[in-house]
Amino acid sequence: MSAEPAILSVDLGTSSMKVAAITIHGEVLGWESEPLELIVTPDGGTEQSPDEWWQAFLTASKRLFSNQGIHEQIRSVCCSTQGEGTIPVDKNGQPLMNCILWMDMRGASALEKQFKGVVNLTGAGLRQTLHWIRLTGGMPSMTGKDPAAHMLFIRDEFPSVYERTYKFLNVLDYMNLKLTGRSVATFDSILTSWVTDNRDPDNIVYDQGLIEDSGISADKFPDIVPCTEVIGNLKPDIARELGLSLDVQVVAGAIDSTAAAIGAGTVEDNDLHLYIGTSSWMAAHVPYKKTDVFNSLASVPCAIPGKYILIALQATAGGNLTFLRDNILYYKDELMLEESVPDIFKVLDIIAERTPAGSNKVIYTPWIWGERAPVEDRTLRAGLYNLSLHNTREDIIRAFLEGIAMNTRWLLQPVEKFLKRTVPGMNIIGGGAQSDVWCQILADVMNREIRQVSDPVCANARGAAWIGAVGLKEIQYSDIPDLIQFKHIYQPNPENRALYDERFDVFKQIYRQMHKIYRQLNE
Repeated sequence: MSAEPAILSVDLGTSSMKVAAITIHGEVLGWESEPLELIVTPDGGTEQSPDEWWQAFLTASKRLFSNQGIHEQIRSVCCSTQGEGTIPVDKNGQPLMNCILWMDMRGASALEKQFKGVVNLTGAGLRQTLHWIRLTGGMPSMTGKDPAAHMLFIRDEFPSVYERTYKFLNVLDYMNLKLTGRSVATFDSILTSWVTDNRDPDNIVYDQGLIEDSGISADKFPDIVPCTEVIGNLKPDIARELGLSLDVQVVAGAIDSTAAAIGAGTVEDNDLHLYIGTSSWMAAHVPYKKTDVFNSLASVPCAIPGKYILIALQATAGGNLTFLRDNILYYKDELMLEESVPDIFKVLDIIAERTPAGSNKVIYTPWIWGERAPVEDRTLRAGLYNLSLHNTREDIIRAFLEGIAMNTRWLLQPVEKFLKRTVPGMNIIGGGAQSDVWCQILADVMNREIRQVSDPVCANARGAAWIGAVGLKEIQYSDIPDLIQFKHIYQPNPENRALYDERFDVFKQIYRQMHKIYRQLNE
């Protein structure tokens, strides 16, 4: 086993708490996880228990360190977490209610009421919108999914909780509070409170005007620190419980999408990575703050000094395959009485590989729960087009993979315009990156080189580890491209070029002709 210094890397997602011991050069020494419960409230909210997060962290970490010797290498703890969650805590650091999650929209009406103007743009007053974009680079999602709306919801619906709130914390901030006793936010975790001046990437500060407009008391916001700042030592009682040294330091860390860009190895300007999980995104670091209102793109604060990160989010990617598995292929009804479901994703790969490119003219549009970019339209829905008596479910399976690839190509166009360059290729991470077949389809459809990062599901955790290593001054960000390893690099197959160009034109035409019908059906 390697004896070099290692980071206890925490990857807290919506579905599970994952912990890993990762060396400063990116070697994964061990990995454990614990599932998490999603709480759906009677009024339509989505929440999780911060106490459950913490217990899951302790349980998974103790199991990880049961592997003799790993704990002796740990020099730091660094977290990567889901973003856009809101936890009100009291002066003792105790949560006053469950965390309101990134998918919770109960604050939408409070947000609209707070920011409605005489002249409105995208649901908020024009003056306020321009003020947000000038200072922050973006603005709250008027769906109510940001902390900006969550805090207003708590203020209006839970006034006693609001009065007792010492600080409002994002998910990352809460984990750091539990680890160190300090209430701080990072450059990226504070973003979606929409109260900061982000014009200097190395000095993200609160703007008094934005705070006054927010409707939330200024003293309820935590101090802001860079992602690589050492915010303190691990609390002694936690260190002893986990068998770690009392000298272990906690580095502030980052939100998942920020950490993933580091873990993908894309730290240089304009280096693009593609994440494919339940949802998907493209991201690249850039040296400038910029906003593209028409395509819902912006560069925002990140973990690397002097830079911003462009993150272009799409609503549902791999979630379409989960839908295909759970609602179509293995839906439990009278037609399907089997109790066990095989490792369906490996089976899908086998089927898709033997199905010809173009899926025998079947086209799938993967907007199963609306879309965020390059068009923001919550009413869009998925569709299968051009089915005939000659088609089989094998065509449908490959069409799902090709449809998600088409959607990704659609997003690549405004991303390249934003970057002012054609991107020759990209690193791919996330669960979808484990599929060799899908990687080749993405290369063919987008006509770009696809570089499959080794252990792609570890990218968030590896990113957190490298942020921790930079915070400890063990490495520099410029070292990371030489540390990243690839399983395989996929080149576009020229034989499929004309076919996929023609299918992509049809894909975009389907949107142009169908989006009004979807709005009529789903508004």
